[in-house]
Amino acid sequence: MLTSASRPGSARRKRSLVAATAALAGAVAVGGLVALAPSASAGEFLTNGGFETGSLSGWTCDAGSAAVTGQAHTGTWALKGTPTASATGQCKQTVAVAPSTTYTLTAQVKGSYVYIGVDGGTSTWTPDSGTGYQQLSVSFTTTASQTSAAVYVHGWYGQPAYYADDLSLQGPGSGTTTPPTTPPTTPPTTPPTTPPTTPPTTPPTTPPTQPPSGGLPTHALVGYLHETFANGSGYVKLADVPDSWDIIDLAFGETSSPTSGSIHFTRCSVSECPPVESDADFKAAIKAKQAKGKKVLLSIGGANGEVQLTTTAARDAFVSSVSSIIDQWGLDGIDIDFEGHSLSLNTGDTDFKNPTTPVVVNLISALKSLKARYGSGFVLTMAPETFFVQMGYQFYGSGPFGGQDPRCGAYLPVIYALRNDLTLLHVQDYNSGPIMGLDNQYHSMGGADFHIAMTDMLLTGFPVAGNTANMFPALAPSQVGIGLPASVNAGNGYTAPAQVDQALDCLTKKTNCGGYSTHGTWPALRGLMTWSVNWDKFSNWEFQNNFDGYFGS
Repeated sequence: MLTSASRPGSARRKRSLVAATAALAGAVAVGGLVALAPSASAGEFLTNGGFETGSLSGWTCDAGSAAVTGQAHTGTWALKGTPTASATGQCKQTVAVAPSTTYTLTAQVKGSYVYIGVDGGTSTWTPDSGTGYQQLSVSFTTTASQTSAAVYVHGWYGQPAYYADDLSLQGPGSGTTTPPTTPPTTPPTTPPTTPPTTPPTTPPTTPPTQPPSGGLPTHALVGYLHETFANGSGYVKLADVPDSWDIIDLAFGETSSPTSGSIHFTRCSVSECPPVESDADFKAAIKAKQAKGKKVLLSIGGANGEVQLTTTAARDAFVSSVSSIIDQWGLDGIDIDFEGHSLSLNTGDTDFKNPTTPVVVNLISALKSLKARYGSGFVLTMAPETFFVQMGYQFYGSGPFGGQDPRCGAYLPVIYALRNDLTLLHVQDYNSGPIMGLDNQYHSMGGADFHIAMTDMLLTGFPVAGNTANMFPALAPSQVGIGLPASVNAGNGYTAPAQVDQALDCLTKKTNCGGYSTHGTWPALRGLMTWSVNWDKFSNWEFQNNFDGYFGS
């Protein structure tokens, strides 16, 4: 989500954001596996990274890609990628690599939502177009048996053309400047997953008849409180959080080893957060909030708090450590804010109703265990990114051909399995690329339209990966909130109060909808979530005041 950097903004905790779908529609093979040949360019593993051949030699690119002049960062030529409604304008190159070795991919890019990354691994992106080139850099370490890696650059669906130049993959050992002499034996392209031509008009199944209320008011305001770190928003004591906030998420519970499952919650130190209250005062503030009917939760994850429950031992450590934190502070429940590579679907795991991937299965089991331990009053919320939920309308996991990002829609099996235990789902409608709605149009963050379309999907249900025989069922309106940044400082996708009110008008009253027609009217929509209480205070409580003004104090 969400940030823990010691500088202003959301710079550190939200670098994973919306990750890229790897190989989508209409790819044209202009290269394949690059054969390594020792040369004077030791350490450089990309062929034609500056496109100075005047071609896309060495690369496999989506249709519409070209080497062009007049746009180069250095030299004469640069890559021009042209995204469409169904393709990202991707160019990819597969190289031979050494096992257990770290490599760094860099590129100069120009345009909106330009990504670089490695298939099945990490990625980074630039959200703003700017006026010139910006450098992106991302590092990855190969596995103990890995001998090849596919790196890529691409834009985002429906965005204007982008440019890329001076791509470089650096690592130890000899690199290559030799382009492939034969095409790959298996086409590297991935046919697109086509969304249904007719959006569903009614919920595919009945929502939970009695979803857990968690003791919340009809309309609730949820906010994250920076509790384990400091940044430019300033530290806010729990006792000083206004009573408008019905759920306060303590950010964050993290793990020092992603696969251990052991979660720790270490409060910000006096040296980093000089105003921080004592543990005794903090515990007293929790009890005082609860006495007023507020819920105080441990939020687990954030972009730096990667949690991968790959084994049953990690699952059990998760349950044990989270329980200890809940008991120590007397908390009401937990918020799952898994980002980055915490959730990913294994190849062949295609049915969200019957998942087989260990990190997904073990998380579901862990959350059910916690719910059983603490009973019906246990508050469970989730804050996934749009990529992990609504993107599942088009793509799910690595797809039938294995070319998509395996994180696409990876929250869907967790939400589905916990739908009768889930108090509140508030998807992050920010730090997101354009997402296709049920109208089969792409919607971009920052305005009412995006929140209307994304929320309509949750309250209507949708076919997963375009398969109308495999429907993700609607949630109850009381289980759904809208996640927004509190200010322009808090994250990309800030939405002005008037636009927030328009989204609420449309969803709860079916008025003021603009060009989007919802599939229902949901006056029981639970409310809003924001990152964060700290950033809202920094902005003179604009978000809180608008919420109170709309729903009443």
